[in-house]
Amino acid sequence: MRNDIKARRAELRWSQAELGAALGVSRQTVIAIENDRYDPSLPLAFRIARQFGVPIEEIFTPEGEELAGEG
Repeated sequence: MRNDIKARRAELRWSQAELGAALGVSRQTVIAIENDRYDPSLPLAFRIARQFGVPIEEIFTPEGEELAGEG
């Protein structure tokens, strides 16, 4: 599963710690998700999407598919 959380977070000038606190997870969890080392649970993925105010499929895409807005 790929995501564009890092780019979205940077646009809003949020630190990894700030995003983690808003989501109820650690900064290390945010880092792992951003670097595609950890796929979040479905409830966490929905919280992430809500935090950015977009549908979940705008943030997460299966491997091999382009991220929304690219290409």
